[in-house]
Amino acid sequence: MAISVAHTGNPAEPSAWLKRYAYLIKPPGCVLDIAAGSGRNSRWLAAQGWQVEAVDVDAAALQTMAGVPGIATRVADLEQGPWPYAERKFDAIVVCRYLHRPLLPLLAASLEPGGVLIYETFMQGHEAYGRPKNPDFLLRPNELLEAFAGELLPHAFEQGLDVARQAVVQRICAVGRAAFPARLTNEM
Repeated sequence: MAISVAHTGNPAEPSAWLKRYAYLIKPPGCVLDIAAGSGRNSRWLAAQGWQVEAVDVDAAALQTMAGVPGIATRVADLEQGPWPYAERKFDAIVVCRYLHRPLLPLLAASLEPGGVLIYETFMQGHEAYGRPKNPDFLLRPNELLEAFAGELLPHAFEQGLDVARQAVVQRICAVGRAAFPARLTNEM
């Protein structure tokens, strides 16, 4: 079982990490928001013009987004059932405060060429500040870098104590290799 932890600030405020790197997402692309809950990130993304697929196991939380323009919801247990997006590709995938390691290889495979992964969750050391405390639900140092090595190119990476939130986190923004040239030239 994986865990996601409720946002400790304003529950409607989207992830600052997401807002910082959303400019990399192709407009008006399609974004998958994993473990979307009641949609703090989905709502913000849709308001910026992206089409969002919000997925969560909690049908009641997803229902709060019913009728929100630009958001489609899907109730799915990503830990017990099959990956519901085997035949789909997204311009971006967003994961905040959720970890289920078997999904990690599926994320890169579900991105369009040049797609963007924006991921943040808790890591080892966070148990001193609150839930989750179980090491199964806390990333190891550099785990996100290692999980996507060879599949995606890191654009930004952070790990450690987020003093403002009093949380120990790991964050990555990574881009599919198709977004980068195979070789550099100095031709004009």
